[in-house]
Amino acid sequence: MPEPAPTADRRVALLIEEGFDDGEVTGVIVALHAAGVGVTLVGPWAGRQFHDKDHTVTVSSDVAAAKARAADFDAVVIPGGYAPDRMRMRHAMVDFARDMLAAGKPVAAICRGAQLLISANVLHGRTVTCWPSIAIDVKNAGGLYVDRPVTVDGNLITSRKADDVRAFTDALVAALTA
Repeated sequence: MPEPAPTADRRVALLIEEGFDDGEVTGVIVALHAAGVGVTLVGPWAGRQFHDKDHTVTVSSDVAAAKARAADFDAVVIPGGYAPDRMRMRHAMVDFARDMLAAGKPVAAICRGAQLLISANVLHGRTVTCWPSIAIDVKNAGGLYVDRPVTVDGNLITSRKADDVRAFTDALVAALTA
């Protein structure tokens, strides 16, 4: 697991649950730290360990989603893998993502992270990219699906997969410094 960034002016909440995609968590953390952005892992519970989908990487949550407040963060990242299917069942995680979007703060979802946004009912009329297997779900939720490495629609940033992490984090850092 990457080391925490030194004191940072910007703070990003990265949602975490069991079955996350390693590249979409560690890759995002490394890129954000390199840009001087602090990352806080927000899970269903504080201080709990979570494993990636291959059970090769373990991370610990810093804050419970029920305690996370939009006012405390500059953006939120929703990684993919199998974790979003669990996250969408956690009301506090869904509410937090919805609150961040409503506050006008960047909400960045990669891969299957859009599943949580579907549950938050925030995709209607928004242009979104995601993992191809959930494109139909995005469309059914009123989103306008496109197949691109990264899509920015206002404060909503979405990407397709771990191969797109560089473009994804570049778009997020640009949104944080705008």
